[in-house]
Amino acid sequence: MDLPVMPPVKPMLAKSVARIPPGMHYEAKWDGFRALVFRDGDEVELGSRTGKPLTRYFPELVAALKERVPTRCVLDGEIVIAREGRLDFDALTERIHPAASRVRTLAERTPASFVAFDVLALGDRSLVQAPLTERRALLERELSGAGAPVHVAPATTDAELARRWFEQYEGAGLDGVVAKPLTLRYLQDERAMFKIKHERTADVVVAGYRFHKSGPVVGSLLLGLYDDRGALQHVGVSAAFPMKRRAELIEELEPLRMEDVGGHPWAAWGEEAAHETARLPGAPSRWSGKKDLSWVPLRPERVAEVAYDHMENGARFRHTARFRRWRPDRTAESCTYTQLEEPVRYDLGEILGT
Repeated sequence: MDLPVMPPVKPMLAKSVARIPPGMHYEAKWDGFRALVFRDGDEVELGSRTGKPLTRYFPELVAALKERVPTRCVLDGEIVIAREGRLDFDALTERIHPAASRVRTLAERTPASFVAFDVLALGDRSLVQAPLTERRALLERELSGAGAPVHVAPATTDAELARRWFEQYEGAGLDGVVAKPLTLRYLQDERAMFKIKHERTADVVVAGYRFHKSGPVVGSLLLGLYDDRGALQHVGVSAAFPMKRRAELIEELEPLRMEDVGGHPWAAWGEEAAHETARLPGAPSRWSGKKDLSWVPLRPERVAEVAYDHMENGARFRHTARFRRWRPDRTAESCTYTQLEEPVRYDLGEILGT
């Protein structure tokens, strides 16, 4: 492979802002695997945001890219999987599997798509110094006839339309809106774009914690919600605390600390079979590797208000929740899924034109 922009490339990033800024280029924020596509003739490589290769996990995409993108190019975009008209991140994570036979099976069962939103090189020319407006025009021209499963991300310079996208597209599993200055060069590993994400709050049960890697202070709080059967389901964690606050939390939560896990709603977390019927902390996975997943059980009595962007398949927080405050006025039993806001469904095909 001999391209004017060679792997590994660290993609350009975005910083969070509260509102959609005026006078920019706007796109939907996709909820998938950020990926760089490098194609030089018959050679195709997929690189992740961290530079790790993704090529072996998406053989159907490699074949499609050979047919649908320019012979020599470098593209920036997102690998996604759609099911029933919306993005399915769970199905996407299943694709990262060590067994080649399993990868082949899933490639047929849950084929992935690539949504391109930038181009870094075409032919022998690097475009990283070109303004966004030029890169976007070239991307649209070169992929105008690509067809599924390769798509060009819809874009607009109309801020009012971007605001409508922000409200509507969440129903298809998208994550918000990205705004880019029109003259922006491609700045690797710099937060030069802006992302506007949904934020909601929920009252959750704090039912345990894990220690921080630096020592005997709280690393993350384990959060739960009661389902319609009255079972406390693990829905995510809250982990962004200053070090001083981490130490304070140990003292605050000490009266709730249980000597052992017996009698706790998540007592069976260490049993692999139990994870098939309930959401419990410490689920073994290929993502966790050798990471210490042990945790300290707490009597499930303390309620906290946390902020979150959206739910994954309606079952858990897609990203780490942000602690807001304790809620001594709420009972643990009142923390159920029914409090969560459901976005109005929106067909992903309407976004991608399929």
